[in-house]
Amino acid sequence: MSKLIFDFTDPHAAETWQAIDDRVMGGLSRSTLRQDPAGHAAFEGTVSLERNGGFASVRSAPGAHGLAGAEACIIEVCGDGKRFKLSLITDDAFDSINYQCAFMPAGGGWHVLRLPLQDFRASFRGREVAGAPLLDPARIRQAGLLIGAKQAGPFELNIRRISLA
Repeated sequence: MSKLIFDFTDPHAAETWQAIDDRVMGGLSRSTLRQDPAGHAAFEGTVSLERNGGFASVRSAPGAHGLAGAEACIIEVCGDGKRFKLSLITDDAFDSINYQCAFMPAGGGWHVLRLPLQDFRASFRGREVAGAPLLDPARIRQAGLLIGAKQAGPFELNIRRISLA
């Protein structure tokens, strides 16, 4: 059992994603998720540490992305050696608990990464939420990509697909 929730080989798949950068709190970081003519999406931009900044992120529009009984999120990515996070969100709100898992794809080509759902940690505004309920894969409504952890400078993460399995 698996479910393809985002297929960025579709030239329109990135259109419903929006940037949510540290600019929401006065920072200067910038990011976008754009469709690359080579048949994937590119999460790219620049992280700035100025004005207490330090993160860039993009998030999908809400939709029925869940899969009951799923145990992992599978992502197909090509990275630049930096550490990213995948966020899964179980409601339609802009500012709510999200479940995050860090990953750092090796450079030099495409990689399929399996992120166990048990490794996703509840977070709110960048801080872990103790005592939050476990991620319910049947309730996933939104997904996001994030770079932070004081990794200043330009970044690029190419991504083909996100699935639940």
